[in-house]
Amino acid sequence: MATETPPPATPGPPLPSTEEFIEVQQSAEFGELRRSYRSFAFPLTVAFIAWYLLYVLLSNYAGGFMGTKVAGNVNVALVLGLAQFLTTFLIAWWYAHHAAAEFDPRAEAIKSRMEGGA
Repeated sequence: MATETPPPATPGPPLPSTEEFIEVQQSAEFGELRRSYRSFAFPLTVAFIAWYLLYVLLSNYAGGFMGTKVAGNVNVALVLGLAQFLTTFLIAWWYAHHAAAEFDPRAEAIKSRMEGGA
């Protein structure tokens, strides 16, 4: 079986120097981008972990409550377990939309300046 050699990589623009990376990292614009990301992601992460731990603790220590029938054979444990999946997908969707609107344009502006496009 013959394999082909991939074509040579086309040279792109030169990479920024270490000093340029450090300068951008210490800039107010990058600091604001980092702060806005952290102020969104960290509280959401803490809230989801607390919600998950509540489910685990209820499952371990509140068996009677978790076994309460809601409708037919559906109990509170099943509803809360499915809610875990729902909140995971909602958080992922919310983050994707928030990042596309808030983080990505600012990050792209910083990147284009670093690459010499602005």
